[in-house]
Amino acid sequence: MRKFSRILLYSMVILIFIFVITEASIIVFGISAKPKKSDCIIVLGCAVYGNFPSPFFRERLNKAFELYKKDYARYIIVCGAKGAGENISEAEAGKRYLIGKGVLPEFILKEDRSFSTYENLLNVKRIMNRRGFKSAIIVSNMFHLERAYLIAKKLKINASVSGVYVQQYSYEEYKGFIREIMALWYEIFKTLKPF
Repeated sequence: MRKFSRILLYSMVILIFIFVITEASIIVFGISAKPKKSDCIIVLGCAVYGNFPSPFFRERLNKAFELYKKDYARYIIVCGAKGAGENISEAEAGKRYLIGKGVLPEFILKEDRSFSTYENLLNVKRIMNRRGFKSAIIVSNMFHLERAYLIAKKLKINASVSGVYVQQYSYEEYKGFIREIMALWYEIFKTLKPF
């Protein structure tokens, strides 16, 4: 019984250590993210309330617009299909929002078939190939950046990243940072090839 207790204790210590290290990696990656001038800016999909971007999505779009105005890229690709409770696709809502801020429609491309980060980037890769784009900046919440970057590398997308942190929704941000631990490890295990 004592041996079992020791094994259980050591297992818990190891799990806590992995948890802390992974969380630290996600936080540091998000904070230190720096965009590089590229062919396009990819705005990863997020919820839409009816016809309008949710606060998280809106801040991602604002970040993309800021980068666009600073000439980091000429094109913006907005991602996301139409989910439950959404009147239009996330990509369409993102496009409308950016047009409202003054971006010309011809410089906004839509990827409106995806329901996950992997699908976002897989479909964007196809758009990039058709357009001859060689590089991209991925925009999302800070907690999401490391996993998005890992997927981009897997898909051979030459990408830098830029993140947002929505202060007025800090509780949801904290939940995102915690939830992302399992999502990141899931992506890592998917990437590993069997011997």
